[in-house]
Amino acid sequence: REDERVSELVMVIEDEKEIRDLVRYNLEKAGYRVAAASDGEDGLKQLFASRPDALVLDLMLPGANGLEILRELRGEPKTHDLPVLVLTARSAEMDKLLGFEHGADDYLTKPFSPRELVARVKALVRRARPSGMSPAMVAGPLTVDLDAREVRLEGVRLELTPREFDLLAFLVRHRGRALSRDELLRKVWGYDFVGETRTVDVHVRRLRAKLGDGQNWIETVLGSGYKFVPPAATTAPGIE
Repeated sequence: REDERVSELVMVIEDEKEIRDLVRYNLEKAGYRVAAASDGEDGLKQLFASRPDALVLDLMLPGANGLEILRELRGEPKTHDLPVLVLTARSAEMDKLLGFEHGADDYLTKPFSPRELVARVKALVRRARPSGMSPAMVAGPLTVDLDAREVRLEGVRLELTPREFDLLAFLVRHRGRALSRDELLRKVWGYDFVGETRTVDVHVRRLRAKLGDGQNWIETVLGSGYKFVPPAATTAPGIE
């Protein structure tokens, strides 16, 4: 009963039984509880009923496809910050970017290594879990609460995906410093993402849109990456 209480629940929505069983087997072997669905409608019902700790989502599904499910999840307060790993047999760059545009946190192309799948799920779950040790970071009207995993702009909470939160928190923590796309991928995504630097651009674009008038605080560093520079007059101390 104790293991049941503390082990994280991962939801898997995948219509191919062999892949669904493979994902379930390897995640359960890694210590997770796993719930599974073979189509989007059933998956959404289970998601909203159970609110798992992470979702492994196939992009090509009968009925509601993966992008529609992502849109539903990000629009619901109960699941807007659910970590999502997208699976797809399609490796085209546009498919990948579409997934990120709709709020996916990570992306894995079939066929995939079970070890890599487990590593990526672990990274998502770990980063979404409050540490219990981190103070809030303040930059002018922006507050990043690391324990609650909440961002507030002039007191209004921003609805960020887990990866958007991680990226913004990293930029704010290292304000004023130019951070390359490669470094952001290593430090924020948690592993080597060779050739995936456009992933950073997509997430920065989404963050800027959500920051509204503060979008210019994330500056583009030509030929390198990005840096967080809020207006000097409104920047409060407290960021290391």
